[in-house]
Amino acid sequence: MELQRQNLKTTSSFSLGQFHISEDCGFLLPKPLKELPDHYRPWMKIASKLSDLIESHQLRAHVNEMPLLNCQFLKSYREQRLAHLVLSLITMGYVWQEGEAQPAEVLPRNLALPFVEVSRDLGLPPILVHADLVLTNWTTRNSERPLDIRNLDTIFSLPGGESLRGFILVTVLVEKAAVPGIKALVEAMNAMLQSSQDSLLQALQRLTLSIQDITRTLGQMHDYVDPDIFYAVIRIFLSGWKDNPALPVGLIYEGASTKPLKYSGGSAAQSTVLHAFDEFLGIRHSKESGDFLLNMRDYMPPSHKAFIEAIQSAPSLRDHVLSSENGPLLTAYNQCVQALADLRSYHITMVTKYIITSAAKAKGRKLSHLPGPPQALEDRGTGGTTVLSFLKSVRNKTLEGILPQSG
Repeated sequence: MELQRQNLKTTSSFSLGQFHISEDCGFLLPKPLKELPDHYRPWMKIASKLSDLIESHQLRAHVNEMPLLNCQFLKSYREQRLAHLVLSLITMGYVWQEGEAQPAEVLPRNLALPFVEVSRDLGLPPILVHADLVLTNWTTRNSERPLDIRNLDTIFSLPGGESLRGFILVTVLVEKAAVPGIKALVEAMNAMLQSSQDSLLQALQRLTLSIQDITRTLGQMHDYVDPDIFYAVIRIFLSGWKDNPALPVGLIYEGASTKPLKYSGGSAAQSTVLHAFDEFLGIRHSKESGDFLLNMRDYMPPSHKAFIEAIQSAPSLRDHVLSSENGPLLTAYNQCVQALADLRSYHITMVTKYIITSAAKAKGRKLSHLPGPPQALEDRGTGGTTVLSFLKSVRNKTLEGILPQSG
């Protein structure tokens, strides 16, 4: 990585391909696989009926009878990513099948060993991450048609029905909406290296438009995700075993660890998009929020984490704008920062609706055949943060990034 950092300071261009980021799909895995080699049929059989097995309280029994398979027949990166998706979903179902009152404290070796093995191969933790649930878990119904929610489907699911499908696929579309912004970011970095103020200005304007499009796309959650289902059914299966009172010591991965291991649950903070924008715009978060966000980078594919670190080590856009004394450039920079703050404000209103308001409504009400809402995470994100104070801190620090206009 150190060599890569040196290179970025001396070479004239910076590209998405260096970091295995798609020109068309951004951080989404392009055309994810749906099938593993036949050797892994026992995993696929369970994954294909995961929701039914969880809802009938039979998943643990099926997993306990699963053969122990190693990962030697996973021949490609895409097969490894699909295996990680499958094993992570089975793991979440296994741990939370009976709700937070009776979580599994030990992951059996026939699930734990291959999961830890493929996680090590990919540089990902052995838990469901954003790179699984969203980046690897989408397919088009018709590859000739555009990417919109009617032409998308998930590959695997958990309890939550159409609301979970909507939650995953709207997030896929958010990642897709970020693609022009990620490209604009790279163009802006190259423009700085080449001292091209006009190209930099245009790239910043495109970045602003992309961030605004992300906000609009996020609004589709209201159309496709029922807040009560999200809170009472879906959230527990995205919850981890770090900073979670339901599993205070963590989870034992049988055969892989003698002591319990702690991993955070799925979180929007595991998406590389906003980390990249923050680093590029020079946004500095509070120590507590910043530490959490830094930790979330370990839940990303290593090449995506390397992309953030490369932006961090490249020449500073903020310093460049300040020293340029270029009015239009300063305005364009501030518009990017404002658009990012507006996106975060919108996310706060959404979290208020889907978690805080739903928590109040869920008290005293339970869907009988499912585990029920996680009381231990009542005001927390599935990543383990106290959700509203974290999001407000991150938004406020973004606003502090706006530069004063001179004259």
